[in-house]
Amino acid sequence: MQRRWDIFCTVIDNFGDAGVCWRLARQLAAEHRLEVRLWIDDLHALQRLWPELAIDAPVQYVAGVEVRAWRERAITGDVADVVIEAFACTLPAAYVTAMAQCVPPPLWINLEYLSAEPWVRECHGLASPQAQTVLHKYFFFPGFGAGTGGLLCEHDLRARRLQFEDGAHKRANWLSRWGLEIDASTIVISLFAYPFAPLREWLEVMAAGTAPVLCLVPEGGLLEQVATYFEVPSLGADAVLTRGALTLAVLPFLRQDEYDTLLWACDLNCVRGEDSFVRAQWAARPLLWHIYPQDVNAHWPKLEAFLALYIEELAAADVKAADALLQAMRAWNGRGNMAACWPALREALPALRRGAQQWERRLHEGPNLAAALAQFCANNV
Repeated sequence: MQRRWDIFCTVIDNFGDAGVCWRLARQLAAEHRLEVRLWIDDLHALQRLWPELAIDAPVQYVAGVEVRAWRERAITGDVADVVIEAFACTLPAAYVTAMAQCVPPPLWINLEYLSAEPWVRECHGLASPQAQTVLHKYFFFPGFGAGTGGLLCEHDLRARRLQFEDGAHKRANWLSRWGLEIDASTIVISLFAYPFAPLREWLEVMAAGTAPVLCLVPEGGLLEQVATYFEVPSLGADAVLTRGALTLAVLPFLRQDEYDTLLWACDLNCVRGEDSFVRAQWAARPLLWHIYPQDVNAHWPKLEAFLALYIEELAAADVKAADALLQAMRAWNGRGNMAACWPALREALPALRRGAQQWERRLHEGPNLAAALAQFCANNV
């Protein structure tokens, strides 16, 4: 098996791209004993997820991974045995030239974005000869189930979640770290979405309701909307605001392991980008995915393809709950009204949690992305 891997990441979505590449690099190093070098063009984005990272260090070793600042002039060193081009980034021309001169040439993988669309299975693992070189590029698609590359999941993730769930006091203790207390009737929601999410209408209906709601918002793009709704000039970490039945607490931006705990502590998780989207599914909690809009509405087939899979078994058990989630997910993405969807979604949360647990068990039956990549490379030596 090839032992040395290079992963190249251009950060487009500040946290999704960096988050996936960082989790992948750490898992390959820790669980598959590989030498992994992560080239990333935005160390600031990575430091938000892993605070131990030094912004001004061009080369550093963190969590078993060699992290390098990706600057064209800094691409030096030997070509790795496996080269991963993450999320359609473009490798430096000099590095590709060096790859073509290697005997044997390295295995070149284009790690694509996650999608539930059916065509993914047809394209997964295909090779693309590169013009005027001896190189082939292989397309590797994360996905949901057999015929895809699967999803990132550390070997001990489920055990850590179940340990957290073993006793209500652990959620209470975690919330108390942020100075928060809830009673048994409180609905706890995490809010992580793009700044254009239709948040205000949802906050208004939650505040006007009778059921207490606690919204936990990590620092980020939603705070401007939140500040406008609560009529305050600005917001930062540790702010706690209340209106009617709604309490909203701003959390500092969380490192990856703490973000997992946030997801486990909530009754409903609103997520965006690939990293938080996948982690919310492993959390086995109901979720609302805020998908990034694409030209000519290309994101809608992607959203609907996921929904078709996600609610398939849920709909067989509870049609009403499945429809509530379907309508809310569409409204959260601009096709519908969140205020109108909230009562049915709130009522469906217990059924949605059972469905999310069933979905998580189903995902565990499928491939693991890091293991699938390692096996694919071993098979293509």
